Amino acid sequence: PEAVVRKYLEELKRAPGDEDCIICMEKLSSPSGYSDACECSTIKPETVGRLTNCQHSFHMLCMLAMYSSGNKDGSLQCPSCKAIYGEKTGTQPKGKMEVSTFPQSLPGHKDCGTIQIVYHISRGIQGPEHPNPGMPYTARGFPRYCYLPDNEKGRKVLELLRVAWRRRLIFTVGTSSTTGESNTVVWNEIHHKTEMDTNLSGHGYPDPNYLDNVLAELAAQGVTEDCL
Repeated sequence: PEAVVRKYLEELKRAPGDEDCIICMEKLSSPSGYSDACECSTIKPETVGRLTNCQHSFHMLCMLAMYSSGNKDGSLQCPSCKAIYGEKTGTQPKGKMEVSTFPQSLPGHKDCGTIQIVYHISRGIQGPEHPNPGMPYTARGFPRYCYLPDNEKGRKVLELLRVAWRRRLIFTVGTSSTTGESNTVVWNEIHHKTEMDTNLSGHGYPDPNYLDNVLAELAAQGVTEDCL
């Protein structure tokens, strides 16, 4: 963990005057609020670092505590602007992603056919990266069927979804917002259209903003055209 923090944060000789660390809410000129909770022989509580690209500053010990509480995949995400350093991976359980096409059009996309994605995930046992390692998790509602227009933008979204799937970012193990069930496979902040012919639920077509919205959600997970 220390090597990851030092890889992406440049140690500052002097803390920025009146700024707060938004992780512990203490002044950067004061020691980290995580001094007691996160001991580290190589990073002192008062050491401040700046992320190399976005230039936001934090106590380095706070970043270490934040990184250590995640799934420790070698990437860091700026808590201020959400910029991602390294390759973010998730905690999606094992499964299979299948893709096919057919000629029927989606409402709002009369000029093209349809891409169908089918996600398969089965129940299993939680790993060390999950909320309750060693406990079972359920996988309700699988296989899950999702739809994209088979046009240039839809195909680009598909390729980015393939990257997100490989990086284990599309699903996670958590608590279902619809049923309240815990220790179950749930969607993970990348919205999919699961209905073709109606948008009464918000999960179907027509929806003229959907492709742009899902591209933004993918980018927020570090999945952009640069990955293709």
